Amino acid sequence: MPVFMQAQSKKEILPLAEDTIPLFRGFSVSWDLVGLVQMAFGSYGQYEGALRINLKDKYFPVVELGYGKANAEDDATHLTYRTNAPYGRIGCDFNFMKNKRDINRLYGGVRYAFTSYKFDVLSPGVKDPYWGNLCEYGAQGVKAYYHWLEFVVGVDAKVWRNFRMGWSARYKRRLFHDDGNMGETWYVPGYGKQGNLRLGGTFNLTLEF
Repeated sequence: MPVFMQAQSKKEILPLAEDTIPLFRGFSVSWDLVGLVQMAFGSYGQYEGALRINLKDKYFPVVELGYGKANAEDDATHLTYRTNAPYGRIGCDFNFMKNKRDINRLYGGVRYAFTSYKFDVLSPGVKDPYWGNLCEYGAQGVKAYYHWLEFVVGVDAKVWRNFRMGWSARYKRRLFHDDGNMGETWYVPGYGKQGNLRLGGTFNLTLEF
């Protein structure tokens, strides 16, 4: 009995095993399909790709770069809005899975985003209700910029070898901006259409190395 208790005592004071997961676990590149679908079936959208670094299967610093475009005409007023410009986001995701080495991941994170762009507002003219003549309205090359935050939650699953698929839902919070001198811009590259809806999302195809 004393020998057994002595062995137990020694076992209890043994140090815990250190984390054996290396710091750098690789990187991945991904492409978003949502923006492509928007461009194919709507009047605006974006091309977007991302580079993600894997640190200990737990932290994932990420850079997202894209190019947003819009060419929309209002059916009632025949106003046309056009813009195209690059945008970028930088941030980090955190893997919420208890087993960090699981091939599937549930994550949350944050992004800081910025774009600087020019836009055109074109109009056939506004009819004067009194005189009946057309008054010119519109502008070209109006400068604007946007800074905003995105709070992200998503999933990422292994499909085959180093090919993965996943999606993310995003809540956008505007920080500061300049819409130019033509009122609120209709579409902001990377941010999307303006309005009360601040939600967005991505569907990603990923190659992991």
